[in-house]
Amino acid sequence: MSRSLIHLGTSGWSYDDWIGPFYPPGTPATRYLAVYAQQFTTVEIDATFYRPPSQNMINAWRERTPDDFVFAAKVPRSITHDRELVDVEEDVQAFAAIMRQLGSKCGPLLFQFAPSFTAERIDDLAALLPLLPTDLRWAVEVRHKSWLSEPFYDLLRAHNVALTHVDLPWMPRNTPVTADFVYIRWLGDRRKIADDFSYVRPELARPDDLDWWSRQIKRMLERGLEVFGYANNHYEGHSPATIRGLQERLNLPVRAPEQALEQQQLF
Repeated sequence: MSRSLIHLGTSGWSYDDWIGPFYPPGTPATRYLAVYAQQFTTVEIDATFYRPPSQNMINAWRERTPDDFVFAAKVPRSITHDRELVDVEEDVQAFAAIMRQLGSKCGPLLFQFAPSFTAERIDDLAALLPLLPTDLRWAVEVRHKSWLSEPFYDLLRAHNVALTHVDLPWMPRNTPVTADFVYIRWLGDRRKIADDFSYVRPELARPDDLDWWSRQIKRMLERGLEVFGYANNHYEGHSPATIRGLQERLNLPVRAPEQALEQQQLF
């Protein structure tokens, strides 16, 4: 198995609840990303969903991570939710331009659509895909079953855009591969994690699901596909534990919090 083809991390890193189980006690918020990057090789940026990043943010992300680190990022909601792809080319190009400044650390950029965004809008998507810069990787996440059809898959394949594999209660997990890379999101069911739960430990163990996903990932890697996978806290209750569970099943090295603390003390 080629280690360079697999990138597993969490959705976001700015969680104070992670101090103790993931971040060593006393870690300031300004050090979260640097300590995170000592344990995982990639992260999905959620903040870009709410607004495009500033130049200072891009610089900080680049400076606080090692050379082989990869950032995936959500396309701003102003594009996917507010205007639902209508008259968004200029904004998409602007978002691509700022993310491109991450250089080799720029991973896939994700169009995450709402459940209300149905396949009736396929013409809008078809109009946008040819305009996407081909020097960047793009993924599409749909949350309505009306999209699950061969015309949609063929559209994504024609532009090497990945259909996101999502683990959600109302969507099938075993969806087709539509690009030369795979994008996976372990999202889970928010109804099964208590509203007042702090993300300090897993609350909902899912060993059978992780076993299933590890088998799928192994098959993808055997096909030579590059795999990007991100876990949400709502999947099991503590997303770092979800990723470590997958790493163990895939025989990937697991960096413990103690090792991160040792590295932190060197600086």
